[in-house]
Amino acid sequence: MKLKQQPEDFRVEELTAAAAGGAGEFALYRLDKTGWTTPDALAAVRRRWNIDLRRLSYGGLKDRHAVTSQHLSIFRGPNRNLAHERIAVTYLGQRTEPFTAHDITANRFTITLRSMSDTGVSQAVAALAEVESCGLPNYFDDQRFGSVGDPPTFIAKEMVLGRFEEALKLALAAPYEFDRREAKREKATLRAMWGDWPTLKAKLPRGHARSLVDYLVTHPTDFKGAVARLRPDLQGLYLSAYQSHLWNRMLATWLTRVLGAENLAAVELKLDRVPVPVRVPDDKRGEWESLALPLPSSRAKPVAGALWSEVAEEVLRGEGLTLGELRIRGLEKPFFSKGERAGCVRPANPTHAADTDDLNPGKQKLTLTFDLPRGSYATMLVKRVTGVV
Repeated sequence: MKLKQQPEDFRVEELTAAAAGGAGEFALYRLDKTGWTTPDALAAVRRRWNIDLRRLSYGGLKDRHAVTSQHLSIFRGPNRNLAHERIAVTYLGQRTEPFTAHDITANRFTITLRSMSDTGVSQAVAALAEVESCGLPNYFDDQRFGSVGDPPTFIAKEMVLGRFEEALKLALAAPYEFDRREAKREKATLRAMWGDWPTLKAKLPRGHARSLVDYLVTHPTDFKGAVARLRPDLQGLYLSAYQSHLWNRMLATWLTRVLGAENLAAVELKLDRVPVPVRVPDDKRGEWESLALPLPSSRAKPVAGALWSEVAEEVLRGEGLTLGELRIRGLEKPFFSKGERAGCVRPANPTHAADTDDLNPGKQKLTLTFDLPRGSYATMLVKRVTGVV
């Protein structure tokens, strides 16, 4: 099976009830893009319109290798459109509040799976029926773990354990699959000369890594202080990756305990093989469909006798931690998010259609359309219907 053989094979439309009118200081826009990450597309818009980052707000990140539509707002933004290299910004009107993630009601997906055999299509259609009956486990998918290297190492875990030098070295110098040539060269220099801060400062180009090395020139052992000076967006990325990994393991443990191995299959993720239900016993259906698990952090207080507490303690015991220890000691920021995430989601308005694959002779294609709640991953549905083991 081929996914995203061309950008048009993966379409995402952000659905919102946010209304625009003639009043308010926040201009609302629709951003349509192809072949851009959301941050890169917004950076291009800001350059064209000379907009400070603090004036801009949006709700979610949309895939680079896709055709996507989403919304953004700009404080006192221009009431005009913009077209720029596969980016189209359409002015919709004014709002009294900025557009945020809370304004997203769902995301609508149209996904074409290519190079499939007749048997593969039949199996995927049968698996779609299982999803309609059993629901879809709401795991965080691989996109959430772009900061995790190979072998898997979590920068946030090193921060939690107080190993700030190791956390900083991972953040600045660990190689990643999609590093560009300049990043590879910079990281190789950091690894080769780690600890020789004056020499590193002289060799590194201007940028975030050099600014942290400059701090270490005058504070050579204050790795906690250097970690605290990591860009806030990177700090948030590292913490969300580790927290999401732990939450995934909590959900996997809950499914195994409650539904039982006889009712589960599995799919492969970047970091784990995780269970998915193929049957749900009638006496467990209500519990499964209403499941919400807290995001693990020191602010999620254990509840005696609650299954989620037992599951969280089991998962964290495997990490050598407890819930109360899941924080960055000695730093006010960053901190792990607080909240709950639904364990089971159901794709809304699902349809599917099979046809001859025009890009792969002798093969079939299967086009899926469905809506998912904000924060749920369409690629999890794709894995569920094509990659069960």
